[in-house]
Amino acid sequence: MLPLTVFTPAYNRAHTIWRTYESLCRQTSKEFEWLVVDDGSTDDTRSLVASWLSQPQDVVVPGSETGMTFEGQCDAGFKIKYIWKENGGLHTGYNTAYANIETELCVCIDSDDWMPDDAVEKILTCWRLRGGNRFAGIMGLDFDTQGQPLGGFFPDDLSEAFFLDMYIKNIHRADSKEVMRTDLMKKVAPQVGFEGEKNFNPVYMLLQVCDDYPLLVLNENLCIVEYQQDDSMSRGIYRQYVNSPRSFAKLRLLEMQLKRNTFKNRFRSAVHYVSSCLLAREHRWLSQTSNKGLVLAASPLGLLLYLFIKYKTR
Repeated sequence: MLPLTVFTPAYNRAHTIWRTYESLCRQTSKEFEWLVVDDGSTDDTRSLVASWLSQPQDVVVPGSETGMTFEGQCDAGFKIKYIWKENGGLHTGYNTAYANIETELCVCIDSDDWMPDDAVEKILTCWRLRGGNRFAGIMGLDFDTQGQPLGGFFPDDLSEAFFLDMYIKNIHRADSKEVMRTDLMKKVAPQVGFEGEKNFNPVYMLLQVCDDYPLLVLNENLCIVEYQQDDSMSRGIYRQYVNSPRSFAKLRLLEMQLKRNTFKNRFRSAVHYVSSCLLAREHRWLSQTSNKGLVLAASPLGLLLYLFIKYKTR
């Protein structure tokens, strides 16, 4: 069995996903397979992926449309599986990926990003030398298109860390690239969202796993990031708060319960929780949390944040 799956959720990204594919073709190690989860694209994503396979074969995947899911070998020497699903948002793409990944490790490379040529080799070398059941996976760096690490490099003497500690201890607060143990992600998947809400960040699953397990720190570039000027998860955050308030409220509830969290960050989460409940017109906002005192104390600021979000999205 191959050790790694690179998975790519995609929605109408035929104009960028070719860069992801070409970067995988250049990998110095081909010990991986590529899973493309198409979240109901209406562009040429499906035909483009099919064109990269020598002899694409239809496969049956629960929840996908018959005749729209296939797999095969590409000329560069790695397997590609393409799964089409009804549009449901990024977290549903992650759910589909985790349900279909069979390798020990997995990493998400977005459809507008790409990997440096030796990324797979560095991931596998790190895991084989240092990995084991004590770790949730590997944390590497995202680089921008100018060749700079987002948020700078990790500290040189940092060999392992808990995911949340990087933020709350101000070690590294920018985006990073997590390579996760598949068995642990399957335990917390699927991420159950809310009808009509598509902006439920899949970090929800990552936080659950990484509250119990540290990550190996790999001070290397694993992904090159180019943010798109569209409705991706990285942009339009105020609009996302309005469009998916119940999802954000659920995320804030989890953040308040994380055992590795600090009081300061729990309070921040409580403020956001109150504002999200107001946006969702959720009247049970206090009864749904076990942190009632904290939420009550945060409610005035939560109201102010709610009013600010309404102003920004008017």
